Amino acid sequence: MVDVILGLQWGDEGKGKIVDYFAPSYDIIARFQGGPNAGHTLYVNGSKIVLHQIPSGIFHENTINLIGNGVVLDVVTLKKEWQKVADFGVDARKNLFIADRTHLILPSHRALDKASELSKGNEKIGSTLKGIGPAYMDKTGRNGLRVGDILDKNFNSDYNKLKAKHQQLLDNLNFSEDISQLEDEFFESIEFLRSLNIVNGEYFINEKISNGAKVLAEGAQGSMLDVDFGTFPYVTSSSTTASGVCSGLGIAPQKIRDVIGISKAYCTRVGGGPFPTELFDATGTELQRIGNEFGATTGRPRRCGWMDLVALDFACMINGVTKIVITKADVLDSFDTLNVCEAYNVNGEIQKKLPYQLMKSNVEPVYQSFEGWKTDITTIKNFEQLPEKMKIYIQNITNYTGVPVRFISNGPGRDQLITNS
Repeated sequence: MVDVILGLQWGDEGKGKIVDYFAPSYDIIARFQGGPNAGHTLYVNGSKIVLHQIPSGIFHENTINLIGNGVVLDVVTLKKEWQKVADFGVDARKNLFIADRTHLILPSHRALDKASELSKGNEKIGSTLKGIGPAYMDKTGRNGLRVGDILDKNFNSDYNKLKAKHQQLLDNLNFSEDISQLEDEFFESIEFLRSLNIVNGEYFINEKISNGAKVLAEGAQGSMLDVDFGTFPYVTSSSTTASGVCSGLGIAPQKIRDVIGISKAYCTRVGGGPFPTELFDATGTELQRIGNEFGATTGRPRRCGWMDLVALDFACMINGVTKIVITKADVLDSFDTLNVCEAYNVNGEIQKKLPYQLMKSNVEPVYQSFEGWKTDITTIKNFEQLPEKMKIYIQNITNYTGVPVRFISNGPGRDQLITNS
């Protein structure tokens, strides 16, 4: 049995805390896509830690954590992250496993990422410059190196061949930065990777499932950044939707049970790309301030706006979402009025469907207003105690999407999660 947790917006929905909350109920937490551009924030014993590649179940002693083949792996970041986890008294070697089909991010991938973004000028997509896009390009172009390749005696030779190909591309882009220092750190980290548990991921996870294991597939980024269904071309390079679970872990569709979708009580976005409900006024600044909206991976300020139910409904549809988790609801505690986008005015036509190309459409959000609850909800423990005006706001999300809101996060702490049964 496999359940899925994924983001329903443009990422940064607070998936790390939610996965951490659910982790004790599962035997395996598995990352199925993305790379070190993911930033899943956890609070362990009151201390903050951000995980970029290691699954969010790593702090649960009896939980297996698997990095699946759909991920692109930065071994340098992995080594640093492993040390951070070790500082919390956790030996990740015990319960961290890495699929041998997982593709590697090379130093030259990072250089290509930077060179490509620089070449776009004002049309850059807002890449995190971590080499993720070029690594996925090599994967689909059948050029990439995978984790299993580091166990082969010809790995260094294969690395140099791919590096030479990348150098030709860099020369064409007039990019001449020296990556030798990155290479030294890379090969040190490759030695570290060889000391970890490298497994045949698809057999590993399917055998566990056959023996009754419960798996939670952990998504990175968000549905609106999916390479197929997101706001292309301002998207990530992987399948962030539920369909990516099957190809990213090697499991069959019928193994999936629940799809738990996570959405903030408002919207944010990092980097470039369309954002219909973005606020450019004092309200947007206040959302950013109260919500501490700065990227967990990059530190970049997040663009902020009102809840977009058109986009949320689309994300629920393509993912087959069965339960919604609303995060950061407490950020809205002090607002007098809350606006929610319930339709788009697209070139003069009112519609409730996401346009094929948001960038090329004149989209204006059509809002419905709700009264703010003007109550501190951070200490509330059960749904019945929530302000009635907040219940109306939450029920409207369920009515629009047809998916029940089952959990509401009212603060960053592990215990600040309200169940709506």
